[in-house]
Amino acid sequence: MNDSAPVAVVTGAARGIGYAIVEWFLARGYRVALLDSDAVTLGDATSTLSKKGAVSALTCNVSEPDEVNRAIAAVDAQWGRIDALVNNAGVAIFKPILETSFDEWRHVMGTNLDGIFLCSQACAPIMQRAGRGSIVNIASISGLRASTLRVAYGTSKAAVIHLTKQYAVELGTVGIRVNAVAPGPVDTEMAKQVHSAEIRRDYHDVIPLERYGTCEEIAATVGFLCADEASYVNGQVLAVDGGFDAAGVGLPTLRATQRG
Repeated sequence: MNDSAPVAVVTGAARGIGYAIVEWFLARGYRVALLDSDAVTLGDATSTLSKKGAVSALTCNVSEPDEVNRAIAAVDAQWGRIDALVNNAGVAIFKPILETSFDEWRHVMGTNLDGIFLCSQACAPIMQRAGRGSIVNIASISGLRASTLRVAYGTSKAAVIHLTKQYAVELGTVGIRVNAVAPGPVDTEMAKQVHSAEIRRDYHDVIPLERYGTCEEIAATVGFLCADEASYVNGQVLAVDGGFDAAGVGLPTLRATQRG
């Protein structure tokens, strides 16, 4: 093992976008700590990914301070450095506003917003020791524009975008860059399960590139923001959405669902 190889921490790493991000780092010689709350899926992912490079699997609920602190302390003890943190862990509840309970609201906020705060607070001091580092937060196009059935999810992602800028302003002074990626619709297994044929058709109609993105496309963007090629990029939100935000058109199928 190369003790001088950079180290990345990826949350929500066991599947989908997080898994693709881990693959991007491993292909470039990083050692990667995978954090995920699903121990079974995390174990399966680690078994496969360990054949591609140095990985460490840590079961962690990012909304729980003690779990986050233990996980990041373990990464520091094992590898002694953290060069990149990707806050990818997230949950979504898609319900009408008046049917969304406070417990559901808090569940989404706890993972999507609190999780980024907790992981960044834990990792930044380790980065600061080296005088450099990169944090990339996975926001969403739903944080840039309001949409139907996303009161908790969209609000959490909008807050992530502002939190990104707060961290960028303060941590930039110690060499830590903080940026966000706002994916549009991505062809993950979850999307395939929950997006009906009508919704997929709507997205194809309103996205100028007329398709969903891929996990690999999001991973490549995250990787760029962590790389030296982006050394002067700080406090930015990069929409990776095929032009969806630029188009500014809503989804008729979701509007019809809301009307009942």
